[in-house]
Amino acid sequence: MVVRELCSIGEFEDVVRLFDGIWHPSPGSAPVTVEILRALSHAGNYVTGAYRDDRMVGASVGFLAAPAGRVLHSHVTGAAAGHGIGFALKLHQRTWALARGLEHITWTYDPLVRRNAHFNLAKLGARPEEYLPSFYGTMDDAINAGDESDRVLAVWRLSEPHVLAAVRGEPYRVEIPPDAVAGLSDDDGRPVPGRTCARTVLVAVPPDIEALRRADPGAARSWRHAVRDVLGGLLQEGAQVTGFHDRSCYILERNA
Repeated sequence: MVVRELCSIGEFEDVVRLFDGIWHPSPGSAPVTVEILRALSHAGNYVTGAYRDDRMVGASVGFLAAPAGRVLHSHVTGAAAGHGIGFALKLHQRTWALARGLEHITWTYDPLVRRNAHFNLAKLGARPEEYLPSFYGTMDDAINAGDESDRVLAVWRLSEPHVLAAVRGEPYRVEIPPDAVAGLSDDDGRPVPGRTCARTVLVAVPPDIEALRRADPGAARSWRHAVRDVLGGLLQEGAQVTGFHDRSCYILERNA
């Protein structure tokens, strides 16, 4: 697999086709356009594709963000699942950022999607630092339709020791202390709020929120609002997400 920067109209058209095949957006709501990709690339931002046997299998688009000279914001990344493409794109993104003197990469993701939380926190060592309710407003693509677009802002501090280990292929794991409490649990597919007045709080998310949206929209909405209240509330109070345990729940630590 080869990951490289893109600069031609034909390559940008391939990115748009790839993203259309992943998100199936309605007309006029594509995550990026050829024109935007051209402008971002020409202005020195991050537009890359991952290729296997000369076929594009992943792409990532980002732009320089505030504070100036320190941050790259990764706006959208799409790749075939389960082939290491997303990890390869992130490693390339990190190398690109470090070569330009950047310290952090940020991006948003849906906190209810377990596989993304595991990838971002355990495989990369990024940390969710801000909860953003209904961040993108109404979305009507095939993945997000029928749900509110809550996101968390993940911050990837590129030179932290645990990040250096993660990019070497050593997933970041956090030990759960015996006095940890369940701030949000999964009870037969439904969210159940619990205690949050402890040093370590666990916040569960559903096994497959995308399937749940289709099968039981009411349960999906319950999870959205429960995670917003518990995870969002803890972050607002100053708690820090320190890991994602057993591919199922966030670990949050209070400073005192």
